[in-house]
Amino acid sequence: MELIITEKDNAARRIADILSGESADAERKNGVNVYKWGGRRCIGLSGHVVGVDFPDEYNDWRDVEPVELIDAPIEKKATKENIVSTLRVLARKADRVTIATDYDREGELIGKEAWELVREVNDEVPIQRVRFSSITDNEVTEAFENPDELDFDLAAAGEARQEIDLIWGAALTRFLSLSARQLGEDFISVGRVQSPTLKLIVDREREIEAFDPEDYWELFADLLKDTDDETAEFEAQYFYRDEDGNEAERVWDEETAEAVFDALGSAAAATVERVNRRTRTDDPPAPFNTTQFIRAAGSLGYSAQQAMSIAEDLYTAGYMTYPRTDNTVYPDDLDPEELLDTFSANYHFGDDAEDLLELDDLEPTEGDEETTDHPPIHPTEDVPTKGELSDDEWEIYELVVRRFFATVAESATWEHLKVVTSVEPRSTENGVGDHKLKSNGKRLVEEGYHAVYPYYNSSENYVPDVTEGDELAITDARIEDKQTQPPRRYGQSRLIETMEKMGVGTKSTRHNTIEKLYDRGYVEGDPPRPTQLAKAVVTAAEKFADLVVSEEMTRELEEDMTAIAEGEADLSEVADESREYLQQVFDELRDSREEVGDLLQESLKADKKLGPCPESDHELLVRQSRNGSYFVGCDGYPDCEYTLPLPNTGKPLILDEECEDHDLRHVKMLAGRQTFVHGCPLCKAEEAEEEDDEVIGVCPDCGEEHDGELAIKHLQNGSRLVGCTRYPDCDYSLPLPRRGDIEITDERCEEHDLPELVVHNGDEPWELGCPICNYREFQARESESGSDLESLDGIGEKTAEKLSAAGIESIEDLKDAEVETVASEVQGVSEDRIRGWQAKAD
Repeated sequence: MELIITEKDNAARRIADILSGESADAERKNGVNVYKWGGRRCIGLSGHVVGVDFPDEYNDWRDVEPVELIDAPIEKKATKENIVSTLRVLARKADRVTIATDYDREGELIGKEAWELVREVNDEVPIQRVRFSSITDNEVTEAFENPDELDFDLAAAGEARQEIDLIWGAALTRFLSLSARQLGEDFISVGRVQSPTLKLIVDREREIEAFDPEDYWELFADLLKDTDDETAEFEAQYFYRDEDGNEAERVWDEETAEAVFDALGSAAAATVERVNRRTRTDDPPAPFNTTQFIRAAGSLGYSAQQAMSIAEDLYTAGYMTYPRTDNTVYPDDLDPEELLDTFSANYHFGDDAEDLLELDDLEPTEGDEETTDHPPIHPTEDVPTKGELSDDEWEIYELVVRRFFATVAESATWEHLKVVTSVEPRSTENGVGDHKLKSNGKRLVEEGYHAVYPYYNSSENYVPDVTEGDELAITDARIEDKQTQPPRRYGQSRLIETMEKMGVGTKSTRHNTIEKLYDRGYVEGDPPRPTQLAKAVVTAAEKFADLVVSEEMTRELEEDMTAIAEGEADLSEVADESREYLQQVFDELRDSREEVGDLLQESLKADKKLGPCPESDHELLVRQSRNGSYFVGCDGYPDCEYTLPLPNTGKPLILDEECEDHDLRHVKMLAGRQTFVHGCPLCKAEEAEEEDDEVIGVCPDCGEEHDGELAIKHLQNGSRLVGCTRYPDCDYSLPLPRRGDIEITDERCEEHDLPELVVHNGDEPWELGCPICNYREFQARESESGSDLESLDGIGEKTAEKLSAAGIESIEDLKDAEVETVASEVQGVSEDRIRGWQAKAD
């Protein structure tokens, strides 16, 4: 029997279908899918099923000093017992084993882990390795016809990363957490790659905070060409020559700006002084590597983690090539004409593909980076229908397809027209010469690749054709006072590009590093903004152990791991070098533990501060109760027991905006697609107190016996509901939307004798109707499709249906689900995406 081992279950299913001609059957063994046909068995792992860890005696944080972890022994332990045991059972019976994990450093390590598990129970069986860049019929078949051997050097590079990240992460995480007395789920996590990345973000925030804006002015005039042939009005901007002879638009002196404005406003006309025409070639973009793909997906609103998770699913389904690649040059065996031909009959892409096939020369563009492991990201010959993908998957798939189209399309051609005009000043007392105005027009003459790739700006700016000496009427003049702006925060894609330039992390890990910074409370918002804790960790590292945030050290270790992969360095030597670095860190930290702890504790509290408590001289903080709900409480507890409620939906994010009445910072509740700004908690509570209950009918639970009535109620946490006036004796209630004005109409429900409600929030009013009927309809919809799942980012109707078929019908089901099991049963959904949804659900 031949045993085929893939990295994940959905890859195993896909490969089994290809090799068996879709005749493979699936059976469950120990909770694991095994695909069988003829004399073959195929099993998918769950990424790493074996992990590195310290022996159990090092697990007690209080009894083991963090520095002891530097030289502690490292063990390999099974992390997915059911998969490991199933693999061993199959391996015992195998007479040939084929490892078909992803072809990169991590995939090779996963393959080596599988190799070791097989060897533990069968030391004679031949083990071969197959590699492919897309899970398509042609590539998979060819790979199995031409097997190779496992690359133990490449796997060793992955092992080095595992060991080094374990030692650095565990030792420093324990040190900081113990110093700040932050244990349990609230421990303070640091890592070899995430710390230099965090410093990048914190340094940029420091630049923003230290920025001192300067005032400047810009001036504009509207010019009119009015001839028998054409009447056209267009905008011109004032400019002057600076000390270096360059054109400058910003006027730094208010008096000068006002003088120019007066001159433009009083002038009747401007004279055309110079007309420049030029044609510019706009070349198509290079093929996608991982970084540029993330950047393009980011422009569509996808985080780096979301983009890579969706790309992984599309790769596993066979619709695109491997998404982790540095390559920007298509291989010689890629035939653009043949790939375009597969799209020519497609409803969505057919016309564009046909137009490209009619070009005289299909010569793809090339980027600067050429590697031999994987091609640039591009679609495969397997083309899905739109109905087979979720909305997000289709949007990312279309981006990949259109990028490929763009790389084989023709260049675009722009025509640029620059018109310089002059306006005579009212007087020349101060030796001021003519005031210059310029207008820049551009027109897309040849659409080229823009016809198939609509993600780049191709907007035009019309400036009419004029000749030198023409007089143009000035119809309006404007002056705009502005200020210089601080540098922008790094967006996720730009952060990844910067990490790449610095040599921090790899194409496979950079997006995960950013996600960890969010998960661990170091950054918030998008673009990511550092929390007070992040600033404190970076400050402490800079002050007491700057190697922790050193990009040079991190880059050097990454280079060492590359040397291991190329057979030019030894795993143990590189790991020992890393241990020496870490020992230096602890030598620097040894005498500053208390100071580091105080700094971190203060920052943790600062991240939760809202402002002054109205009943004491302490601060109000966002707190979490034992049952997991959030509320506002006084830092002076138990001496001061003042509290305010927060909404029970989402996780609170404290904003910079402050309430003018109470000096409290506003709160935003992060809840996926239902994210909303709550505002000042005290204002919400006071507004609720001021609102009178509006009785709308009889309570169906206690109305007949106790005269209970239903009323629209406003709660202190900002919520609204229809509830019984006898609360808490009767807790009957119905939900109402949080936002919008509620209109109580004269129309009444015949079944419940309640008025029909209309919610006004935006252009279209929402006819909610009878609140009891509305809630029943909502429950029915949720029961049918698990629609509450669709409140999470990334889950649309089709994905919710897939999850429902696998027994995941609600957010609560999703939170309790086994990630590996769901990923194995739901086509096109990876473990990473499920973990991301679970994190949002929490």
